Amino acid sequence: MTLPSLRRFRLCGASALALALAAPLGMSPFMASPAHAWRIVFDPSNYAENVLTAARTLEQINNQIVQLQNEAQMLINQARNLASLPFSTLQQLQQSVQRTQQLLSEAQNIAFDVQQIDRMFQQQYGAMDPGTSEGQLIADARARWQNTVGGLQDAMRVQAGVVGNIDQQRAQLAALVGESQGATGALQAAQAGNQLLALQAQQIADLTAVIAANGRAEALTQAERAAAAEQGRVQRERFLTPGGGYQPGNARMFNN
Repeated sequence: MTLPSLRRFRLCGASALALALAAPLGMSPFMASPAHAWRIVFDPSNYAENVLTAARTLEQINNQIVQLQNEAQMLINQARNLASLPFSTLQQLQQSVQRTQQLLSEAQNIAFDVQQIDRMFQQQYGAMDPGTSEGQLIADARARWQNTVGGLQDAMRVQAGVVGNIDQQRAQLAALVGESQGATGALQAAQAGNQLLALQAQQIADLTAVIAANGRAEALTQAERAAAAEQGRVQRERFLTPGGGYQPGNARMFNN
């Protein structure tokens, strides 16, 4: 390397070193300036207002949550009130009523029918013809006795049928009371109450059937007594009515 070249190289290196040393000094004011330019200002009144606003907003949110919970509970209660009772005794009640009706329909000789009662009373319990033969009077009296005995038997059969319904009614009553006490809503409680009323109505129907059967038997007994009194009167009048007296006639003896 020549001397001029060596001088130029030294001058370039010195210039570069001077620039490198001068650069941090020149840039230091610009780098330090942001730390002195930004300052934080705290406003207590603004901070308090923001805290109150946040508290009010939180309170509104809590109120809305409580309202939604109340509406959800109301819907749950409505669903419970509309739930139907999963238990019914209607079929058993209908079967009991049908059994009692069957017993009443099997009434002997004189059924529970107005037209038939009128016809039978006119034939067997009405006013007797004085000219009726003794054999016919006896046959009519026996028919009336059979009606009375049949009525008593029918009354006892109805009584036995009603007593047979008591065990089933007791089981239905216990089941309905349990369903009513365990009802989850107003509809289930009302339906259980309605079925209890239906059970009570069925018991009243059984009681009515017993009263009707007993009344029928008693009426037949009284009617038989009245007819027997009428028959006795006819036979007494017939016995006391003067006849034609003694009429002489021819008598044959010993086949002569």
